[in-house]
Amino acid sequence: MRRLSIHLPSWLQDWLEILIPASQILLILFAAWLINLFFKRVIYRAGAHYALPRELLVPLRGVIRWLIIAATVLLILERLGVSATVLWTAFTGFATVGAVAFFAAWSVLSNLFCALLIVTVGPYRLGDYIELLDTAEKPGAKGRVVDINMLYTTLEDVTHREGALLQIPNSLIFQRVVRRWKGGIHAHMPDDAPSSAQEEAAAQALTTRL
Repeated sequence: MRRLSIHLPSWLQDWLEILIPASQILLILFAAWLINLFFKRVIYRAGAHYALPRELLVPLRGVIRWLIIAATVLLILERLGVSATVLWTAFTGFATVGAVAFFAAWSVLSNLFCALLIVTVGPYRLGDYIELLDTAEKPGAKGRVVDINMLYTTLEDVTHREGALLQIPNSLIFQRVVRRWKGGIHAHMPDDAPSSAQEEAAAQALTTRL
């Protein structure tokens, strides 16, 4: 490169100090875009082939995208003249802060991890009727699953007529015995099943009104 710059005009030699790093940065950005596109297609095809849930594919694509962005930023800073020592010091500093934040937010992170397990393992799905038991004989919270997010599993409490909702931390699901009825509790009840106490009370109230 130096031999080539000798044969160039003086005004172009000054621009080489800008054009060469700029072209390298553009190549890094273009390579990062190609890598991100490659992994995006791989994840999409894997999800379609193995019928993976969308709740799993979206966070996975996000993690890979942020890893590519972080690597791209580090390479660009290196091209701009930032020393490796400074980059390593900054990385270790961020890693230390991240470790402290990890232990401080352990309860939230455990709910996130359990949400991932719920999506992948599938102990229940939306529309199922579940009941959390402290033991095999002691009843607990129960209701129909109406929402599963990264922190809570929301149940529609069928024991209240007001339509109350129960928000149960995902980590608590794996600490209790879960009784599950696929598709709802009424899908597994025969037509001649005895009426529950609530149904009898509702029928008596309707008869009284008539």
